[in-house]
Amino acid sequence: MASDDARKNFLTDGTGLGSWVFSTDHKRIGLMYLALILLMFTAGMTLGFLMRLKLMTPGNTLLSPQTYNAVFTLHGVIMIFLVVIPSIPASFGNIMLPLQIGANDVSFPRLNNFSWWLYVIGAATALVSIFTGSGAPDTGWTFYVPFSSRTTTNVSIAVIAVFILGFSNILTGLNFITTIHRLRAPGLTWRKLPLFVWSLYATAWIQVLATPVLGITALLIFAERVLNMGLFDPTRGGDPLMYQHLFWIYSHPAVYIMILPAMGIVSDIIPVFARKKIFGYGMIAASSLAIAFAGSLVWAHHMFTSGMSDTAVLVFSLLTFIVAVPSAIKVFNWLSTLYKGSIAMEPPLLFTLGFIFMFSIGGLTGLVQGAAGADIHVHDTYFIVGHFHYVIFGGTGLGLFAAMHFWFPKVFGRMYSRGKAYLAFWLLLVGMNVLYFPMLILGLMGMPRRYYDYLPEYASWNMVSTFGSWFVVAGILLMFWNLYQGVRHGEPVGRNPWGAASLEWETASPPPTHNFPTEPVVTHGPYDFTPGTAHD
Repeated sequence: MASDDARKNFLTDGTGLGSWVFSTDHKRIGLMYLALILLMFTAGMTLGFLMRLKLMTPGNTLLSPQTYNAVFTLHGVIMIFLVVIPSIPASFGNIMLPLQIGANDVSFPRLNNFSWWLYVIGAATALVSIFTGSGAPDTGWTFYVPFSSRTTTNVSIAVIAVFILGFSNILTGLNFITTIHRLRAPGLTWRKLPLFVWSLYATAWIQVLATPVLGITALLIFAERVLNMGLFDPTRGGDPLMYQHLFWIYSHPAVYIMILPAMGIVSDIIPVFARKKIFGYGMIAASSLAIAFAGSLVWAHHMFTSGMSDTAVLVFSLLTFIVAVPSAIKVFNWLSTLYKGSIAMEPPLLFTLGFIFMFSIGGLTGLVQGAAGADIHVHDTYFIVGHFHYVIFGGTGLGLFAAMHFWFPKVFGRMYSRGKAYLAFWLLLVGMNVLYFPMLILGLMGMPRRYYDYLPEYASWNMVSTFGSWFVVAGILLMFWNLYQGVRHGEPVGRNPWGAASLEWETASPPPTHNFPTEPVVTHGPYDFTPGTAHD
């Protein structure tokens, strides 16, 4: 009976809707997360595209001021809370973590399914805030007071959605920490863990420790609006700056929830296509933990213009530069792994190299904001928008797309068109830089962010930026179509088409329902490639 179960394909073992939405199979839960995340991504991308069309020329065009504020807010809320934060941990973390450590599932399968349902409920609540009552929230995704406590739009429902999504995030982190500690296969020591697992481990601690602060902050906004408590009203003894501190104590570590899993994916992909062991395994693993720790200490660099003391500015500026060190360690080690490697320029590696390029620009422009003098000049300008999108979309987005191309044959047992994948990548990379680099220039010129309109001297670079968004949308649509065609009509592949050495490639493609017919025993590291192994 056990061998019959092992031969079942997790995609076809029960195909009714109920067998999916109530499944406790980590692979199905991960795929359901991925499907919803990509759907939300498409909605958020559409809203962003509308904003860029409106900003293509100055003046009152396409969107009214109130509609623009709502679109701007919804784009941020969807992309941050429904897409970027859960994108890799909830999808590929769920699918690959048990496979990479030789387990049959996560520690708490039912809790895992409950986490997915919380995500669905949170997403539905966010949609309710758009289409009911007094209209979509218009505060921006940060929900800054006092505006968020006074506006008549559906902010209360939106922050409850964020609260629910935060619980989903916390439960996923708890599940991953327990799974990594307790369910590793015999022989899989901490020094043999894939670096993607290390990145999920560091991320999970941030999810568990930092996300409750977001929940408290969301509840305080709700209490302020419903109970009129005056928590952030200075005329009643409150303090609006307290909200900023609470918000960024979570939201800056959240940046590392977004980027750390993508860094883990990069660390797993590069050795496979360079046919080399990862350079500096121990330092990359330690740097993930260092980023998780140090990244929790730098929140106030978002508040250099709020009037804090010179001593506080000095401390938070120094900490911001310190947190850049472990990120730089990763980049140098990735490049060292590529050096003199036997490079196979497959689509996953191409997306990975795009990640390194975009993240490096995002990281260097971040240091500009870490320096208080420079930050006071560029604060709340389009320089911040450009930097943020270089890190989050250029980093996390390309990391997610690299994972989709790398693990696609493992999940579906088929291969997509490499030619279309190459074309989609170049459309994306060129489009992203044409879209976001002019924002850095506009910021240095003084164009403020969040504004519905702008002065005529900013028109030419806004026109260029909007042109770039067309390339980005074309690249994403082509990529999605190519992957969809791969699922339907792709050429079947074996269990390990890339010749990788980590444990998930030891089982069939697609994986059986119970992952491994017998419990695997680990005898080598995740990057110990057999001499002479070629790419299929």
